[in-house]
Amino acid sequence: MHALSINTGRLMGRIQQLGTIGRDAEGRLARTACSDADKAGRDMLAGWITDAGLELAVDRIGNIFGLWKTAGNARHAPVLVGSHIDTVIDAGIFDGCYGVLAGLEVIQTLREAGFVPPRPIAVAAFTNEEGVRYAPDMMGSLVHAGGLPLEQALATVGTDGSILGAELERIGYAGTEEPGFLQPHAYIELHIEQGPILEREEISVGAVENLQGISWHRITIDGEANHAGTTPMSMRRDAGHAAAAISVFVHDRAAASTGGTVATVGCIRFEPNAINVIPSRATMTVDLRDPDATNLAAEEGKLAGYLETLSAQTGVTIATEQLARFDPVIFDAGIVACVEAAAAKRGLSTRRMTSGAGHDAQMMARITAAGMIFVPSRAGVSHNPGEFTEDAELAAGANVLLDVVMDRVNT
Repeated sequence: MHALSINTGRLMGRIQQLGTIGRDAEGRLARTACSDADKAGRDMLAGWITDAGLELAVDRIGNIFGLWKTAGNARHAPVLVGSHIDTVIDAGIFDGCYGVLAGLEVIQTLREAGFVPPRPIAVAAFTNEEGVRYAPDMMGSLVHAGGLPLEQALATVGTDGSILGAELERIGYAGTEEPGFLQPHAYIELHIEQGPILEREEISVGAVENLQGISWHRITIDGEANHAGTTPMSMRRDAGHAAAAISVFVHDRAAASTGGTVATVGCIRFEPNAINVIPSRATMTVDLRDPDATNLAAEEGKLAGYLETLSAQTGVTIATEQLARFDPVIFDAGIVACVEAAAAKRGLSTRRMTSGAGHDAQMMARITAAGMIFVPSRAGVSHNPGEFTEDAELAAGANVLLDVVMDRVNT
């Protein structure tokens, strides 16, 4: 058993405190990117960073960094830990926030213990990971990694018509550092699993070895509005029926997959949306994911082929727009092995895992050795106020992060 462990009470207290920020009159949590609630959460985090004696830095996309460096190590690239503090609407309190606050706790624990790191250690809270108000998601880390031009990101129009750059200015988090100013030696992200596997298998820690590729599409189907009672079935150009067929197709393809393919129709809208009118237009989204790049590309091809066939068969016109496309990510083998070793030394069971959700770590993997640590989620629930992980499980994950950081600063 290691002598050094994080301050569990301090970590849990901060998670609960941050979880009070952004509650509406009904108690629902919503801290979407660059909102007033996000500002309040950022202010709280920034206060904790400075109180811990770290250097606070904010870049032009609003990413927040707390840096611990000394005269002896400042010339070296830092080990970076972190995640995000923005949330979905009607959220839980752990998604993203746990990784940021555990990262801060790790640094504070090491400082208080008199540990002298050979290289700096930093914690990050990346802007707009959830992508609820502005698209794409994982925006702050994507800009940091050079995958999205800063000016393009700042010009993003939100779902409410707001401009991201203007909102960052308004809330006081349009920073002065250029994105990418901090080039890490390694990046480690601690996160709740957001899935049921660890709990079901009674395993304490997930060593995440890869992350699924993601392909998002918006599909627009144009048919012809007509009377629901007087139009024979054989003479219809029914956009609603075509949308239903697409939904069944993507579900059945994924269900029959022998690999890790998953597929979801998450949004669908009909026009004119009247009970007695055949839909003239249907707009829908398809979310395809697979940990294997070849399989993901094959599923995209199968979907495209099916849409062509369906259009020819039904007489509707189908147009597609790619909303987001990220290749699968293989995390650093050394970090994966380090997570396993750290957990074993603390008597914690582990298993290697694939992340089904997107995370900032997948963007950071473009520029540095990256890895993730998972802890169990009760019933696999996330993006939901029922999201829950036991304090002991949260502390265990933070202690594994502590050990991994101590190892990585010596590499």
